[in-house]
Amino acid sequence: MSTRTSAEASRTPGARGRLVKGPGLLLLWLYGVMSVGAVSRSAYQIATEFDRAPLAYSLSAVAAVVYAFITYALVRGGEAARRVALACCAAEFIGVVTVGTWTLVDPSAFPDATVWSDYGMGYLFIPVLLPVTGIVWLRGRASAEAESPEAP
Repeated sequence: MSTRTSAEASRTPGARGRLVKGPGLLLLWLYGVMSVGAVSRSAYQIATEFDRAPLAYSLSAVAAVVYAFITYALVRGGEAARRVALACCAAEFIGVVTVGTWTLVDPSAFPDATVWSDYGMGYLFIPVLLPVTGIVWLRGRASAEAESPEAP
């Protein structure tokens, strides 16, 4: 008879609390790709031409950190990681809407694009769709966890 705690079970691969099964695997893959893209872009821009558009390049670096943190939380799994990822997705959405609107209202503030410029148009609008999808998925995982019976 197993006497594992729910915290131990959520750290076990394939156990309850795993966030990257089914459609969550696609979400993880997209956040991973966005992490690599945003980190690469912002690192290059900051290293080579930071004085040209410091605000834009700094915001791209912030986006990269947010994407990487969400990717880590999805891989980590468990209820605490789900809540952190959900909060980060909400913050990401607020950032995309804020920066996207800012770039449309005052384009002169951004001599170069950020990951979130024009709501992520340079990234096929993935930056505005991804946090919405993440929020829906992560909220659904909480409902699924609440409805499923406790594992033996």
